[in-house]
Amino acid sequence: MAFVWALSTVSKIATTICILLSVMALRVTAEVRNIPHFGLGTWLSDRENVAHAVGYALDSGYNHIDAALIYRNEDQTGKGIAGANVAREDIWVTSKLWNEHHRPDEATAAIKKSILDLGVEYLDLYLMHWPVAFIPGEGTKLDEKTSIFDTWRVMENLVRANLTRYIGISNFAKKDVEAIMEMCTICPYAHEFETHPYLQQQDFVDFHKEIGVKVIAYSPLANTNPTYDSDVKIILEDPFFVRLAGEKNATVPQVVLAWGIQRGTIVIPKSIHEKHIAENLGALKISFTEDEMEAIRAQDKKIRMNNPGKSWGVRLFADLDSPTNLDDGDEEL
Repeated sequence: MAFVWALSTVSKIATTICILLSVMALRVTAEVRNIPHFGLGTWLSDRENVAHAVGYALDSGYNHIDAALIYRNEDQTGKGIAGANVAREDIWVTSKLWNEHHRPDEATAAIKKSILDLGVEYLDLYLMHWPVAFIPGEGTKLDEKTSIFDTWRVMENLVRANLTRYIGISNFAKKDVEAIMEMCTICPYAHEFETHPYLQQQDFVDFHKEIGVKVIAYSPLANTNPTYDSDVKIILEDPFFVRLAGEKNATVPQVVLAWGIQRGTIVIPKSIHEKHIAENLGALKISFTEDEMEAIRAQDKKIRMNNPGKSWGVRLFADLDSPTNLDDGDEEL
């Protein structure tokens, strides 16, 4: 029995090493010009551990880091980037414009701070974090004079100033995406929003494919985020996904992330643990039949985990599944 256990352990280690080597081989063949379909998220990564997590991920084969000024850890994320054995042109770095920085002077200062903290000369992608503007220095008081169109014009100028290669949006309703597409000169490269097996929004994902905007899925592992207060069983313990993972000889996170990639979204799971960072790469080796994809589609619960609209007094996601209900409580996350 001991011999069998040891053999199984060696096999698992060998599989992990093969995955890491294959991903690293892909990375070094050409500089990263388009956003990779797999990245490391840094939302809620604590300052004490995020630098090591980022450095370990990049040295393990990741080539995409998703950051934001409001995460309050970009300086540590930058230390991780600096300490990794990778060239700047071989990685993709995203950051985001926070709500109180939508005015021209604030936006320019904000992106320059992110670039400085991250230790890069430019960003690959800069997103408008929410379609909501706050008055600078006044907390969450809404800036009624600054529209998303005003902010978009400012962001276009950030591209012209060579501060970022691309710009995009995050947490927008469909009508707001359409409005930006109608007025943009430099149009959104990507839209980052919450989507996972419990909030699939397949029609919305397909809409982005039709208009040529890439979809970045945050919280791709659904309610594994410890700050999410959900009445639904955590996806890691969901019998459907546990069974599917067993059939694929994989972990639940691996199969959930693989589903996200196969449906055409870019997934950015967050972790500060070496084991999970390396293990999650196994998603790149998993594929599903159409019947399996159909079975996963049936698991949609249309439950949104991240919705700060109530506390901001804004009806977010108005034409999507699980919009803000200003009459009921929701969570600011």
